[in-house]
Parts: sequence; structure tokens; C-alpha cells
Amino acid sequence: MARSTRTNGRRSPRGRRRFFDYPRSRVKGFRRWLPSWRVVVGTMLTGLALVAGVVVAAWYTTDVPETLPEVENQTSTVYWGDGAKQMGTYAAENREIVEYDTLPEYVGNAVVASEDRTFWTNTGVDFLGIGRALLNNLQGGGRQGASTLTQQYVERYYTSTVTDYAGKAREAILALKITQQQDKSEILGNYLNTIYFGRGAYGIQAAAQKYYGVNAADLTVSQSAMIAGVVPNPTNWDPANNHDQAAYRWDRTLGFMLEDGHIDKAQYDEAIAAGFPETVEYVKSQKYAGPTGYLLRMVEEELAASELQIDLDSLSRGGYTVVTTIDEAMQTAAATTADSLPREARGDENPVSENIRAAIVSIDPNDGSIRALYGGPDFVTNEYNNATRGAAQGGSTFKPFTLIAALEDGHTLDERYDGNQPKTFPKANDGADWKVRNFGDASYGTIDLVKATANSVNTVYAELNIETGPAKTAEVATRLGIGEGKVAPNAANVLGTATVTPLELTNAYATIAAGGQKATPHIVAQVLDSRGNLIYQAPGADKRTPVFDTDTMAATQYALSQVVEQGSGEPAQALGRPAAGKTGTSNENKSAWFAGFTPGLATVVGLYQSGPNGEEEQITPFGKWADMRNPEITGGSWPVEAWTTYMQSATANLPVGEFLPYTPPKVTPTETPTETPTEAPTEETPPEQPEEPQQPENVTVPGDLVGRSVDDAKGALQRLGLRWQITEEFSDQPRGVVISSGSAGAQVPPGSTIALVVSKGVDPGEQPDPDPTDPTDPPTDPGGGPGGGGPGGGGGGGNP
Repeated sequence: MARSTRTNGRRSPRGRRRFFDYPRSRVKGFRRWLPSWRVVVGTMLTGLALVAGVVVAAWYTTDVPETLPEVENQTSTVYWGDGAKQMGTYAAENREIVEYDTLPEYVGNAVVASEDRTFWTNTGVDFLGIGRALLNNLQGGGRQGASTLTQQYVERYYTSTVTDYAGKAREAILALKITQQQDKSEILGNYLNTIYFGRGAYGIQAAAQKYYGVNAADLTVSQSAMIAGVVPNPTNWDPANNHDQAAYRWDRTLGFMLEDGHIDKAQYDEAIAAGFPETVEYVKSQKYAGPTGYLLRMVEEELAASELQIDLDSLSRGGYTVVTTIDEAMQTAAATTADSLPREARGDENPVSENIRAAIVSIDPNDGSIRALYGGPDFVTNEYNNATRGAAQGGSTFKPFTLIAALEDGHTLDERYDGNQPKTFPKANDGADWKVRNFGDASYGTIDLVKATANSVNTVYAELNIETGPAKTAEVATRLGIGEGKVAPNAANVLGTATVTPLELTNAYATIAAGGQKATPHIVAQVLDSRGNLIYQAPGADKRTPVFDTDTMAATQYALSQVVEQGSGEPAQALGRPAAGKTGTSNENKSAWFAGFTPGLATVVGLYQSGPNGEEEQITPFGKWADMRNPEITGGSWPVEAWTTYMQSATANLPVGEFLPYTPPKVTPTETPTETPTEAPTEETPPEQPEEPQQPENVTVPGDLVGRSVDDAKGALQRLGLRWQITEEFSDQPRGVVISSGSAGAQVPPGSTIALVVSKGVDPGEQPDPDPTDPTDPPTDPGGGPGGGGPGGGGGGGNP
């Protein structure tokens, strides 16, 4: 009879068990609640099978992804014109990729010794390390990692940072796969180009430059060990922040390199004997600080607008090499010159207003390259570029535009005009009467266009502009380089009533200096891509556009050279080489300019002053000009002196060069020698007389010569083919005024000599005050003063 057991009052056949025997029926006590070894083993095997299945599935479903976009980022570098010295850098991450095989082996092995000593032999994952770290973390110890160098590479190159266990598992799978797919040297090379080494440096090349100022290929064993040692915590272990920890890590890395055979004993001993390799001082980037910031912003804007269309984001990631046109020595000279303005902060006497704005621009006439540009003292504190955005009335710097228009219209420099003042031109300026005065209320008599240019005679140029046509002056200004539509076609435009930026004005004068060849001003000379391929080259001299003929430009250059030789630009003679230019001061002295050039460099120095709301205001007299009897700042004051000082440095290494050849027309002499000596000095006619033109039988001697200036009287006689003989006497009339004329109103043959008696002014014995200025040769205007005005053009700007 079969045996049976009782369970809960019921019997079941012996040997027959329940499907789920738990608690265990055959075991008594607390053990009946413990699972049997069969259950434990089965559960473990099932779990392992599941884990294996997951791992296998993960292995086959995990593909190596594309590299992270940022690992391709490279630093773009902007250089001065020499192409060697950095002006600034652009980087989303400061990185420059280098090929691994260009580096000494110890550079990479220093990182291996410090970060993963089994790198060259492991499979990409350290399973023992992972287990040890997992146990430590589960036991509540400090969070511990066990990533190999390959896993760190995966994290930085493919997946970005992960901290969860699933992410770490995927990272390990990728490390295993990448180890199978890539050579170890490729992995190490990519790793070295990717990781962060501190000091804003991504990759070994940037790190070498930041820590030691050398290329990665030139690092020593000792330097390599120091850089590798700080990798786990580069900011806190930087020698500048924790020298002791950096030294400990350096020593540790050198020891591992010796133990693992990456260096020999001699190399180790040499490094230890030399001591810790001190790093260079870390200076955080302030690339926009100072005047250089304006240049970098111009580079950014020009690249974005160029055919390359490199915007700021592309510039920060693309690894471009940009060479500018800026000559560092010239730029330094420009900044130094601008800084010579007397400042209250320095305790200088008669300081400038805090609202003064100075600009200096130099352009190479041969190709339009900007060689120097001072837009302000500090871009960080004020981004407004005085040279490219700051606009002020051009004043008499616009007179050459009218001169060029007249020359193209057939006028010549020897033509003579009435330089007296004041003069009113009926309905000349947009239909309104236009009253024009000269600087200092000086009258010049009848003078040619050379003297009118040298002395910036407003009345002559007003008349010339009316004859030639204001629209022609505006058109010439545009052809030279002034912005389209900036110069209005009214009579007053000759006096510089339009506002212009220093860069535009420099471009216009560079076109004159280039003999009528117009170029586009630019600051970027060339651009190379990250592989060193030339992808942009600025246009050269062959790309200039001829906008004026050489005869017109030769005459213009000569006339402007006389501004320096005998006019308001005389201080520029100190340059000691051919120079030409024009002073200019706007109405009420709100701006002051000197625009000039040598055969090889065009430069403009400009000043203006801003009011509380940004409006233009009269420039506060400063420096030695504040102590003058009539204190004022004009183009012939600080601007021309600053121009000369700057150009002495800027042109020091440039060829002297020559202006276009120009032969001034011969002036027909009409005076004869005085036969009887007099007590007063006498003007004499040169003895050699040219062939006389055919004249009518008799001419009438003007009856209104008395009271006119001597130049005016001589001009009237010359037009009639008459000569003159001048004697001078003291009188109560101003010096240079005709007080007596022989044969007034008489009919005389052409070639006759007319006696003129000219006042020498008040006898010094009767008048103790100094002699008044001789209006026949008025003092050189300092470059400014009240200008002619008129409706439609603001009435100002016509100052020398």
C-alpha cells in the first residue's frame, strides 16, 4: 500500500511535489524560508543569460556614431600685415589640430603614463577597474571612475559626457568596437587633439602654446609630463593656481614614463635635475581691448560681407588664417599720436574735452589697403569707431573736389580770380544770395588757383564752383571715394558742408595720390583655410579703376603740394619728403582736419567733439592753442602737426617717391626796374621780357586803382598789357593799398609803365603798435576760421 503524507489535513501520494514548493515543505524551522541551491543557481543562470542577451543585443545594435561637431572646431587666427604676429584669435574652443606623427613619441606617452598605463595593450575597457569602481560606488564610497583613455576618447569624440550606468555601458561597448576598428596611435592622436588641458586650450597644440609658448612638436619631456599630469583637473592643478599639486603630478608622470619604458634613465635624470618646468604667465584673452578691437571688428565685418561670407560663428570654428593689411608699426604710431592729445587724467595743461573724438587713417594708394586705423582708445568701453562711423563736416578738405571738376572742365592753375572779401553771389546757392568771407577776413587781391588753394581762399573757390557747377563737384567727390549722394549739388558744397567719415576722406585723397586710380579700401589681405589653402586674396594694384586722367591729377597734386610749401600745411614740410594735402575746419570749429599724402601713403587726421546728446559741438581749445590770443582748434593746428609727427614714423621705411610730373605755366612778368632809387623798397620787373602779344594801339588806364589792393591793381593792369612801377610810402591807409596812380583814365600804348604808390601803413614813429598784416601776403592761416555760408548748404565748412 502506497505511503502518503498529510498536508493541511490532506494526503498526497509519496514523492509527488507541488509545482511551487515554497516555503519548503520538507524543511523545518527558518530554513524552510530559504530558497534551495537549485533555485539560486537557476536564477543566476537565468540572470546571466538575460544580461548576455542584453549585451549581445547592445553590441549588434550599437554603431559607432559620427564625431561630435565641436571636435572639428579649430581656432581662427588674425595676423598683422607681416603674417607672423597675432592680432587676435576666434574660437568656440581654442583648438588647433596637429597630426600625431608630427609629435615626439614622449608627448603622447606622457598622457598614457598619467591616464591609462595599459593603453597600448588593453582592449579599450578595463573590466577589473569597472568592477572595482562599481563595488566602491555600491558600498557608498566616493564616486569612482574606471574609464580607460579610449573610453575618455569616446566620451569626448563621439558621445559627450555621460554619468549614468546605461551611458557608461554604451561607452564601454563603443570603446571595444573602436579599439577593433582604429589603430591605437589614431585613437591617441584624436584624444590629444580633443581633450581640455586648461587655460582655455583644447588639444595639445593649444596647450603647448598656452603653457610654454611653443608648438606641441617642440615640447620637452619635462614639459610634456607637466601638461599630462594636470589633465584630470586642469584648472585647479594649473601651476598658477596650485603649484605644489602640479609639481607632484609632474613628478608622478615622469616616474611612470620611466617605469613603463617611455623614456630612459638619462632622460628622466635630466628632467629631474632641471627641476619643475615653469610655465609662461597666463593672460586671459582680451582681444577687443584697446584700439586693436576696432580693427578686429572691421575684419569680422569685411569677411562676412566678402565673397567667402565667413560670419562670426564660422570664423570661431573654421580654423582660418587671416592676414590683415595693418602695419603694426604704423598702427602703434597712430595710437601714440592720438594719445598725445593733452588729457586731464594725466594732469596735462589745457586738456581736451572728455568728448573729443580723434581718428587717424592711412591707406596705401597703390591698392587701397588700410595700413593703419585709429578708431578710438578702447573698443571695450566704447565700440563706436570714430574712423568708420564718426562723420563730421569736411570743411575745406572738399576744395580739391571743385579744383578737379574745374580742371576737367578746361580750367588751368594759372587762371586768376578775385580773392577779396566779402563777396556776395546773387541767387547762387539754391536760389538764395550767398555771402562768402575768407578766413581772418583777409583779402588777397587777384590770385591764381595755386595761391587760392595754398591759402584756402573761400571767395575764389566759391566763384570757381559756381562757374564749374556744384553738381560736378558732388560727382567728383563720389568718383574719388566719398559715399554716393553724400555731397549735395549746391554751391556751398565746395566749403565742405557735407559730413564725411575719416575713412571715406582718406579713400578720396588716396585716389588723388594714386594719380586718379581708385581702389576699394580693405583690411583683409588674404585668407587661408584650416589646411593652409589660400581661399582669398585681396585685389591688387591691377584691380584699380581709372577715374581721372593723369594730367588732371598732376595739376591737383601740384596745387595741394603748395599747401605744404606755402600755405596752411607748412608744418608738414618737416616730413622731409614730397607731401601734399589740405587743411579743413568746419563752421564754428566743430571739426578740424588735415588730409594729406605722400607718393606712397595717404593719411587723414580728424577731430570732432560730441555734445551731451551726441550732437556736434565746437571743439574746446586745448594745449598751446588754448593760450593763443584767439584760441581755436583748426585743421592747421593739432591735426596738421599730428599728421606730420605720425607720418615721420609711418613713412620711415617707405621709398621717398615722386608726384606726377607737372610744369607750372610761366607767369608773364610785367614790371620794369625803377630808374631812380627811392627811400622805400621798390618792386621791379625782371629784365628779361618775353615776346609781347599783339595789342591794340591804345588802352585806357583804369581810373579806380586808388584804394584797391596792390595785387588787384597789378592784375587790372596786366590784363590790359600794361607794366607797373611800385614805390611805397607811409600813410594812414592799410599796408598794401594803392594810394596813388599815374595816368589814371589816360589813353596809353600797350606796354606802358604805370606808376603805383602803395601804402606802407602808419609811420612807426607816429604809431607804436605793430604793423598790420600786409594783405598782399597775409599770414599763413592755421587751418580754420569763420567760413563762407549760404542757404542750402549749412553755410559753413569753408575754412582753410
